[in-house]
Amino acid sequence: MRPWPRSLTTRLALLFALLTAILLVVVVLVQSHAVEEHLRELDDQELTGKVTLIKNLLHRAELSATLPRRLDDAFIGHDKLGVVLRNAEGGVIYGIRLENFDEPQLDDGAALDVTTRWEKGGKQYIGLQTTVEALDFWSRPTPLRALIGLDISHQVRFLEQVRKRLWIDIFFAAIIAALFALFAAHSGLAPLRRMTATARGLSAEHLGERLAERDAPTEVLDLVIAFNGMLERLDASFRRLSDFSADIAHELRTPVSNLMTQTEVALSHARSPDEYREVLVSNLEECERIARMVSDMLFIAQAEDGRLPKVTETVNLADQARALFDFYEALADEKGVKIVLAGEANVTADRVMVRRALSNLLSNALRHSLAGSSVEILIASEASSATLAVKNHGDAIPSDQLSQIFERFHRASPERHRHGEGAGLGLAITLSIVEMHGGRIEVTSDAGVTTFTLHLPLVPAAPPANS
Repeated sequence: MRPWPRSLTTRLALLFALLTAILLVVVVLVQSHAVEEHLRELDDQELTGKVTLIKNLLHRAELSATLPRRLDDAFIGHDKLGVVLRNAEGGVIYGIRLENFDEPQLDDGAALDVTTRWEKGGKQYIGLQTTVEALDFWSRPTPLRALIGLDISHQVRFLEQVRKRLWIDIFFAAIIAALFALFAAHSGLAPLRRMTATARGLSAEHLGERLAERDAPTEVLDLVIAFNGMLERLDASFRRLSDFSADIAHELRTPVSNLMTQTEVALSHARSPDEYREVLVSNLEECERIARMVSDMLFIAQAEDGRLPKVTETVNLADQARALFDFYEALADEKGVKIVLAGEANVTADRVMVRRALSNLLSNALRHSLAGSSVEILIASEASSATLAVKNHGDAIPSDQLSQIFERFHRASPERHRHGEGAGLGLAITLSIVEMHGGRIEVTSDAGVTTFTLHLPLVPAAPPANS
């Protein structure tokens, strides 16, 4: 079996031509049938009229020598008409063009008042046989059998010529329809060709091209918009990837440089075991820093790809916050900061991941809080979600940095950078955790007060027990 053409333009052209041909064939068949029915009615009327004419002549004349002459006069000009009159014994008392009739029509047992068709000598005929009455010499009614045949060959040829011409017209109409469909499809698919050309020219260095939406047909407008949206996302993703590569190279350069420098210094001359131990301890700290950075990056990548195992359980946010108080108590006392907790709510989430997200926010708040201030953890319930806000008083985040605060390796300002040694991945990890649970995170920073707010889905209410 020959495969269907892969070209969409060719498919549309062939389909349009096929539908046009089918429609025209249906119209031709319907019209041809209607014409045939109309001609058949005319033939029946012609035969019936001739029977009526014969009856009128026989009603006004007797069976005499003058009857054939009268019938001949009545049928002058009817060259395609054949007539046979027979008496009860089967004898022919009148006949014109007897050669038009075949044996079945001349048989005395032929059906009466039934229109029949036959072919003889390459010509088509239609006939009717019926009974008529004539007056004999004593004016008595005498039954006769009248057979009338009509040559309809000219009608058959006319219909054949019409059908042949119509089939030719259908053929050329289908070709013309296919050509118009090819033109229309080729013009209509122009945006797809432009899209293909744009896609061929795409590369990491050329992602700024966009398809024009103004001249796009309605049928492909959504596709053009989606394609442009894809290009925008790719462009943004490549920019983030480029920035990420530069950031991670920058972040890794410092600990790697420290490792190399300390190792070179240690190997420059002989040292005591304690001095070598001190160098190894320092190198271990740098290795741990690199390991944490790699682990955090792996966690973010797995979270964005949906490859982290997600355990859904009922988690009490207040309990998770209290569990972190002991861990951060030393840092809070060192900074002279007080941790305050208010509110309570249960959410459906992974306990370990929620604690990690809260730990990142609490650690970030403590590092950037002013001495003598407080870090507030405020928990509340909304219609279908719980909110957990971590508020601290300290250096404000510039407004132009708020939209970038959750990007990897991003720090809001040099001042905030100096407060800690983090790699700038904590907030990115927190965002991944929240989004993985179907929540969202918001940040506000104004007048020295910075607030991070988590929105997580509440535990569904239990259905009422049946009484």
